[in-house]
This record gives sequence, C-alpha cells and structure tokens, in this order.
Amino acid sequence: KEAGHVFCVRIAQAMLHMGKGLLTLNPMHSDRMITSGPALGGVLTLIYACLDLKSTLLDKTHYLLYYLTCAMNPRMLITVSEDLSWRPVTVRVGQAVETVGQAGKPKTITGFQTHTTPVLISTKERAELGTEEVLSVSSVLEGIVILKDNPDYEAPETSDK
Repeated sequence: KEAGHVFCVRIAQAMLHMGKGLLTLNPMHSDRMITSGPALGGVLTLIYACLDLKSTLLDKTHYLLYYLTCAMNPRMLITVSEDLSWRPVTVRVGQAVETVGQAGKPKTITGFQTHTTPVLISTKERAELGTEEVLSVSSVLEGIVILKDNPDYEAPETSDK
C-alpha cells in the first residue's frame, strides 16, 4: 500500500478507461498515414521518464504525464455543416482495406455497418459517407468533419401510383 504503487495503478486505470472511451493515445493521424512529431515526442518522453520511475514520476516531476496530451486524439466521427451546426448523416464504418495501386474506384472498407453520425471509430476501422447528397471538405473522415451539399446530386424520383 505504498503511495507510489497506488499512483501508478491509478494512472494505468485512467489510461485504460481513456482508451475504451472517446479518446485514444495515438501519434498517428489522417487515417494512420502521417505520424505527428509532437505526439510521438510526448509518448517517447514519458517512456524515457518511466525508465527511472522513482526519481521522475514518483518524485517531483509527475507533471511529465502532461506530455501525453499531445498524442490524445478523438475516436469519434462528428459531422457538421458549413456553418458548424451539427448535421447527422449516414456513414459506413468497417475494417480498413489498403487500396494503393488499384485501378478504378475500389472500396476502402469491408464488412461495414451503416450508422448515423456521431459514431465511434476503432483503431483499425475507417468511415466513408453512405450517401451522395453531401461531400466532405476533408479527404479523411475522422474527428470533426465539415460537410457541404453536393451540387451534382439529384434526388431519386418517387413514382406515385
């Protein structure tokens, strides 16, 4: 029941619950294609500090845990309109498939489920818009995404009998 052991267990539990919630610790972003330098530096700083716990984190430099905030990313996908008001839209979330070098317009996900935003996206999952009536401003659907109306979209005609 030493204070240092209790502190380490509480930090481990906090990171575990953060990973199961709406945030994750990941230095990768943009659909795992780009590594964030500050995020990677923050994770490595904490790992290096943990090599000697008794004289760093368990002593007077517990503030080194703040370096992890550089690597915190949201796991959710929220869609907003151009005036930044919340806009629910249908998205497909599934396992990411590598499409580099494939001809045409290949599918980027497999085994997908259709949801309405906001949705949680796991580490190895990817999301794509489920409708053609809106276009995304960004090419990667993660975090907060701004949508605009598709000017080329024509609503399907309904036949009245």
